[in-house]
Amino acid sequence: MTLVAAWFAFAPSIAVAADGPSLVRDAEIEAYLRDYTTPIFVAAGLDPASIHIYIVNDPRINAFVAGGMNLFLHTGLLVRAQTANQVIGVIAHETGHIAGGHLVRSKDVQRAATIESIIAMVLGIGAGIASGQPGAAGAGVLVGPGVATTQLLKYTRTQEASADSAGLGFLDATGQTARGMYEMFDILQKDAVLTGFANENPFLQTHPMTQQRMDHIQQFMASSPFTNAPLNPQFEEDQRRIRAKIVAFMEPLDDIMKAYPENDTSFAARYARAIAWYRAADLAKATPAVDQLILEEPNNPYLKELKGQMLFENGHTAESVEAYRQAVKLAPDSPLLRIGLAQSLVETNDATANGEAIQHLEVATGLEPANIQGWRLLTVAYGRNNQLPMVALAQAEIAMLQGQDKKAKEYARRAQDGLPPGSPGALRAEDILFQVSQDQD
Repeated sequence: MTLVAAWFAFAPSIAVAADGPSLVRDAEIEAYLRDYTTPIFVAAGLDPASIHIYIVNDPRINAFVAGGMNLFLHTGLLVRAQTANQVIGVIAHETGHIAGGHLVRSKDVQRAATIESIIAMVLGIGAGIASGQPGAAGAGVLVGPGVATTQLLKYTRTQEASADSAGLGFLDATGQTARGMYEMFDILQKDAVLTGFANENPFLQTHPMTQQRMDHIQQFMASSPFTNAPLNPQFEEDQRRIRAKIVAFMEPLDDIMKAYPENDTSFAARYARAIAWYRAADLAKATPAVDQLILEEPNNPYLKELKGQMLFENGHTAESVEAYRQAVKLAPDSPLLRIGLAQSLVETNDATANGEAIQHLEVATGLEPANIQGWRLLTVAYGRNNQLPMVALAQAEIAMLQGQDKKAKEYARRAQDGLPPGSPGALRAEDILFQVSQDQD
């Protein structure tokens, strides 16, 4: 799990930006959120693979959709939610906005609806791209101190009521209670009343809350056959781990130990303490704690990832490779885990390992083409392998992702000059040149 001052860049551990919230990438949390969202998206008639989920490092409870099929969830929502059902209730509501076509504001907004522009407009991100550090467990983006353009996300009362109704229908269609949606909205309202800062709550700013909406949800629950449906036990355990991981990576050690004291022997609490000790460089406690968790769940790829990250950052590169290999074997479709393994392989300075790193990075960037650190690592690995045209091609990918069209053209032409005509790399260089030309028109 990681936060860094970069767009789609990866680093080994969380480093919370001092001057504003950031985006978080974490393979485990993203996998759990996919499990939450997929049934809801399917019920809404949406393709789950077409919707991107982003986690915003911000302690305030908030969630929003923007730029088409992009769902943003604040860490504050994930930590404050007492049940997965509460998170799912908010997701169902936001899905109602997507399915209802509430995101289209104007042609200009549609043209600008890239993730970069959403972050720039909504979260106040700076345009600079910074490099990530080695050891990929996640990624993030440095953003500004507050929402810059709430009007981009603000819905009318009619749209809010429509999204509520649609979301309630999606919950029923998936056999889940709407109680979580009601509980989370109730938490938001009570917080606003207690603090007197309703206008500073980003969710209430963009999603006007009314008593009529709350009454509507209550009326729906009174007639729904799923109101008293039991909560999904796996989702609830996943939620405990999400909360534990966010707290353990982001809060000071004393606060973590208060939230998860040593007399709490639950898996989530032991997970949080293991991460906290690792962050505090207390490997005498962290290593056996992680090893015990792995012993209990030997097929959990994210525990192997954590072990690999701990080993890598403490100079045990060769051992970290094996831990990451085990993680990738258990979750081969995770680009984040493959990038973590590739980083360790590159750092061994071994020619055979470098070749293996290239294989993993090519798969990872195929799975997630917008992953800048994957391309950055490829420039290093290709360079060590003396594949200079491929270095240029990876540099073209980076430049294109950063919106540097002139550089993207230069690198793509350089790649074309050095690659066999008709080869996959040459064809990709041609695609980049075409795409950059289209963007400039």
